[in-house]
Formats: sequence, C-alpha cells, structure tokens
Amino acid sequence: MIRRFYTDVTLAEVAGAKTHGYQVMLDTRGVKTVGGAPQLLPTRPLAEALAAEWRLQGEQIDPASLPLRDMADYAIDVVAQGPQACADGLLGYAETDTLCYRADPDEPLHAAQQQVWEPLLARFEAVHGVTFTRVSGVLHRPQPPATLAKLRARLLTLDPFQLAGLEAMTKLAASLVTGLSALDAAHEEEPLALWQAACLEEEWQAELWGRDWEAEERRQRRETDFLRAAAFARLARGA
Repeated sequence: MIRRFYTDVTLAEVAGAKTHGYQVMLDTRGVKTVGGAPQLLPTRPLAEALAAEWRLQGEQIDPASLPLRDMADYAIDVVAQGPQACADGLLGYAETDTLCYRADPDEPLHAAQQQVWEPLLARFEAVHGVTFTRVSGVLHRPQPPATLAKLRARLLTLDPFQLAGLEAMTKLAASLVTGLSALDAAHEEEPLALWQAACLEEEWQAELWGRDWEAEERRQRRETDFLRAAAFARLARGA
C-alpha cells in the first residue's frame, strides 16, 4: 500500500482540439494511467465514479480498492491502441457462446436451458438482426459468417471504455450475447438477471451435487466483477 498523498478529490473538464473528457484531480495533480497517459474519461458520471474510489481511501491507498481506475487504465493504455484486435477477440466468444451450447435434448438440463436461455438468445437475435446456431453437446459448430460480421460492426461502434467493460463481462460469462445484452440493458437490475442466466449450468450442478463454499465465494466474486464491468460500460456510455 501507499500512504495517501492528497487531500481533495475534484474533477476537471479537459477540452482540446482533438480531445474532450473529464480527469480526476488529486489536489492539483491529474490522475494518469499506468502507461503515463492522462486518464481522460468520456463522461462525467464515469469520472464521478472513479473520483468516489479515491475519496474512499483512508490513510493508506489500497490499489485493490480502485477497480474502476484499473478498467479505465486498460481502456486507454490497451483497448484504445487496438480496438479492432479487441473486437476480434470478443468475436471468439460469439463462436462458442454459452447460450448456444445446450445439453442433449433427453437430459433434464436441456429443458431448463430452453426455458432460460432461448428467450434471451431469441430476443438478442431480433434486436441485432442476426441468427445463431444452437448446438446440443460439446462439439463445436461454426456460427454464420453474416452473424459474426454484424456483431463485429456493432463492436466497432463502441468506444474503448465500453469495449473494456464489455470484454470483462463477456469473459466472465463466456458469452458475448450476455455481455452485449448487459451493455444495452434498459434497467440497472437487468445485468444481474443476465449474469444469473449465464450461470444456469453452474447453478444446476451445484443443486445436483451440493455446494462448495470455495466455489460459491469464487462465483460471488465473479458476479461482483460482472456487475462492476456492466456499470463501468454503461457509465462510459452516459447511461
């Protein structure tokens, strides 16, 4: 930990010929990323959320208690330097999306997946004008090229901050459909419902074989990370 070196936390609006954003100020010093770039945030609500992290620090600064700061650094230092690479990486999750892979039709789990996953996937297809291949079993089947092309075009409309949040959600849920649905959610409670749906198979196994407290703790941490990433992406969008 580092001893707290500042008293006041404020926001500064930065406007230039090619840049506009908000920067958290620790006394008179603007926060920079790990890579040394000014940490310019695209919306005031997102900047306020990061400022709140700094205000909550005690006499010692705990880096682990600054997760939004870390996501912003990643967006600026990594994603912004190669958004196409980030989009292409996310498309890999569309190819093996959790919501598309179901148990064999004669297994009880299949009925639960149809009940929970199918409405979410069908709604996503309708909203985005795409079609996904459903798969029973574990053997991979490719998704339609037209679907992947439309999804890539959608991903490239997102700024680096939204992409960073989306990438975190997608990896945690092993589902691009879940990540994009959470990003586009109209209500704050929807990301939690989407996360719980993505965990259907895990929950099914826990009910069937019993719960392990270490596994439950890991899942709770993943849920917290997912909801934080959803909030980060939506704040970056100005929602």
